Amino acid sequence: MQPKTNIVHLPVYQPGKPVEDVKRELGLNEIIKLASNENPFGLSEKAKAAAIQEIGNSNIYPDGASVELTAALAAELGVETNQIIFGTGSSDIILMLARAFLVPGDETIMADETFSQYKHNAEVENATIIEVPLKEGKHDLPAMLSKVNERTKIIWICNPNNPTGTIVTLPELSAFLEQVPSHVLVVLDEAYCEYISDPNFPDGIQLLSNHNNLVVLRTFSKIYGLAALRIGYGVGHADVIRFINQVREPFNTSRAAQAAAKEALADKEFITYCREQNKQGLQYLTAQFDRLGLSYYPAYGNFIMFDAKRPSPEVFDALLRRGIISRSRWKHYPTYIRISIGTKEQNEKFIAALEDVLQEAMVQG
Repeated sequence: MQPKTNIVHLPVYQPGKPVEDVKRELGLNEIIKLASNENPFGLSEKAKAAAIQEIGNSNIYPDGASVELTAALAAELGVETNQIIFGTGSSDIILMLARAFLVPGDETIMADETFSQYKHNAEVENATIIEVPLKEGKHDLPAMLSKVNERTKIIWICNPNNPTGTIVTLPELSAFLEQVPSHVLVVLDEAYCEYISDPNFPDGIQLLSNHNNLVVLRTFSKIYGLAALRIGYGVGHADVIRFINQVREPFNTSRAAQAAAKEALADKEFITYCREQNKQGLQYLTAQFDRLGLSYYPAYGNFIMFDAKRPSPEVFDALLRRGIISRSRWKHYPTYIRISIGTKEQNEKFIAALEDVLQEAMVQG
């Protein structure tokens, strides 16, 4: 049996190292996972109750069209129900976008250090990948625009960018969208947008009415705390969403995920709490990095990328031995580590472990 030749070399997505694996491998009892940008404060109790209730209906297929959740989300966002599509996380929408729009010979443009699934899914469809270097850790929109030609099909913009955490501002994005040809689809990934209160951060949903070639991706995996239930969504022009829907697998989101997402959306108090706690954690970590003389990229989501001034695999391994799971091995940032914002206690334990690692490195020369 021979697979498609263009997928043979593709790496399998590597998530943050599981807590259970680290405990087993290193014989540690306490592990703090700060690798996958999960919500350390859990999920809304209302969302949890809704998911548990639906477990009793597991013998019945879910609503393939997510009608109730779609209606609730459309009302929340101020869009029509036919502008929304759900998937098993926003990564599922990325897969569907590539499947619906890309064919061999098409070109797709993205940053050279961004969420890996844009490139992965484009490669599966045998499209030509155009990677544009980040500029000071940020999407270089003018440079990306200069790569557009008649073969360009999709441009991917991760805002905030994963892994660097930087944003493109509303004026920058608006100017970019005005210049992108109408035949090019712009995919704006806003997985972390609910954490951001900066007035310069663009709300992609507000831009949809003026740009039919824009699709906005969001997820319930981050601030809503539903990562394990796998549910995210895309919003765009009704015609574009219809095309994406034509390649969606049937029953691709579960009953529990749909019920939990609907309740999570309504629990504003929980979201406000998580946003404020994240803000405080980010302030603490940046102050500590300043104290330690470590540079970092401006962070807007629930993670921050800093320069450890040592090869990142070494720092990753040293932190791991101290029970801290981080993220490293960035192609263009060999000394950088990405850390999710944890609880106050987790953040303090991480900084203590990091100081220990850096002091050990100094002693070793």
